[in-house]
Amino acid sequence: MCTSHDQQQGESPQADAGRRNFLRATALIGAAATAGVALPATAAEAAGQERWRPDPQSRRFTFAVMPDTQYLFDGPSIDPEPIEASLRFLLEQGREENIVFLSHLGDVTENGTAAEVEAASRAFRILDRHGVGYSVPAGNHDVRSSTDDQRGPTPFLDAFGPGRHQGKDTFGGASPDGYNTFHLFEAAGREWLVLCLDWRLSAKGFAWAKEVIARHPQAPVMLTTHELVYGDDALSAYGQTLWDQLIAEHDQIFLTLNGHYWPAARAVRRNAAGNDVHLHLTNYQNRYYGGAAMIRLYRFDLDRNTIDVETISPWILGRAAKGLNALERRESELTGPQDRFSVEIDFERRFAGFAPVPARPARPAAAMLVRGTVAYWRFDGHDEGAAVAGTVRDLSGRGNDLTVVRVGDGALTWSAGHHPDQPGHGSLRFHGDKSPLRGAYLRTVDGAPLNSATFVRGYTVEAFYKVPDTWSGSRNAWGGLVSRTGTGGAAGKTEGDPDEPLATLSLSDGPGPQWAVRPVDQQGIATNWGHETGRGTWWHVAVVNDGRHTTMYVEGCPVVRNPTARSVGLTSLGLPWLLGGYEYGGRIDQIHHGWLGDVRIVDRALPVPQFMNH
Repeated sequence: MCTSHDQQQGESPQADAGRRNFLRATALIGAAATAGVALPATAAEAAGQERWRPDPQSRRFTFAVMPDTQYLFDGPSIDPEPIEASLRFLLEQGREENIVFLSHLGDVTENGTAAEVEAASRAFRILDRHGVGYSVPAGNHDVRSSTDDQRGPTPFLDAFGPGRHQGKDTFGGASPDGYNTFHLFEAAGREWLVLCLDWRLSAKGFAWAKEVIARHPQAPVMLTTHELVYGDDALSAYGQTLWDQLIAEHDQIFLTLNGHYWPAARAVRRNAAGNDVHLHLTNYQNRYYGGAAMIRLYRFDLDRNTIDVETISPWILGRAAKGLNALERRESELTGPQDRFSVEIDFERRFAGFAPVPARPARPAAAMLVRGTVAYWRFDGHDEGAAVAGTVRDLSGRGNDLTVVRVGDGALTWSAGHHPDQPGHGSLRFHGDKSPLRGAYLRTVDGAPLNSATFVRGYTVEAFYKVPDTWSGSRNAWGGLVSRTGTGGAAGKTEGDPDEPLATLSLSDGPGPQWAVRPVDQQGIATNWGHETGRGTWWHVAVVNDGRHTTMYVEGCPVVRNPTARSVGLTSLGLPWLLGGYEYGGRIDQIHHGWLGDVRIVDRALPVPQFMNH
């Protein structure tokens, strides 16, 4: 549903240039130290006591990734300024970007010496002072060892082991050896797990990782480690072991991130559950200035079911005002297909195997009878595919009951299909067709109070609908969802087409909803047009008149083509309303082809939070 008016699996190029320009314009503020001038503290650092506070409910958040920085911490040539600029960027942009976490990918240093590790450790204190959550796995250069996570003490472990993360909101725990950690953060209203693994897992390490995942059975997992992918659709020998012994059998792992090799690459593999796992290699140490502390920004957008990925060097961006050298101009932002792209993931479907979203339960009819309800029809409680017969009762108690009208050999059947936010868990299945005209629809009984209502003080008409993939504009367009019979000509209103009905909520040839009516205060037809609504998907549409103007909403969001002209009430000839039928010239002309869920009519303007899909 719509929460704001501002407003297939796979991977595709990202085209969010506006956001990229925003980064260029606002990043970074603190990298002038290359000129030999001491950097002033950024606004976030100067705040001193300001603590990291990402928004845990926002459905947009950013996960930051920093690959191998080893050439910046290499014996006597240590230069922490690029990495400090990147870390300050995270502080500066944390609120705007809703940055939730940073994962380094190992090889922080070149030789793993105490001096190198201490210099890197000092840089990360920029984040520590504000409680920022991050993880740092050991790379082979950090421990200068081919042994696994049982190697024992090292300067790296002293600096970046579990003790560093104690007290942070995101720290979950560590393996007994200290080389593997896990971290938890809240985003989009759920818990996410970052599994940070040593560059070589022992049998104990594998057992620990499996146990961590088992303790958080509904958390999507991002696995970070130093070595895994080494090219497009290729795993290293150790990466294959990691896949076989951990990733493939744990459906919660949907994204892996590693460095070690270059150039950058990405692959998609199917796990044992048949779901995609996105495997990304990120490393720029072979590029100018050892990669200039490049960072990847993984921007999750759960409303768009997309992760937009961008790669930038805040250090170089921050130097732009002073003028960049020839190589810096090439490296401030990387735009190749492996550096800037989008990953499309239907998050709800991808996570359904371990964290299914519970179906919204049906709501009692009485709860839908808001003040002013003049008609409420719902269609649950019947056998799938059974023919509709007899009377369909108006649950408002106002006596606007419905009877079935058949055309030719047309059928009208009950269905269990429904919109996920629909109060009643059932619908009507209409089988209308125009070549030749056949089908069945419903009409209000003679003398129903609704037939003569004019709604001069306002109204709200709501319906849930879906059309099948086979819906055709040439055969099924203009099938009515809800309509009032009687023509403009018969009512003495002949401006425009006099044979059009007095009111109709129909599906155009898109299909898309259209509300076309003869208001009480007009001769002509007032029309609200919705956008095209896809086949095979349930939709909610509402038309709201406040006594002066009419607004159409789709999924609770206002459409663009809402007329600003004054529109009061609905002209009436005292004739029936139809569900699923559309009259032209006083004769049935088209019948809906698809499903129709709950329908409600209220004699006043309802606010969006009172719509049936809320």
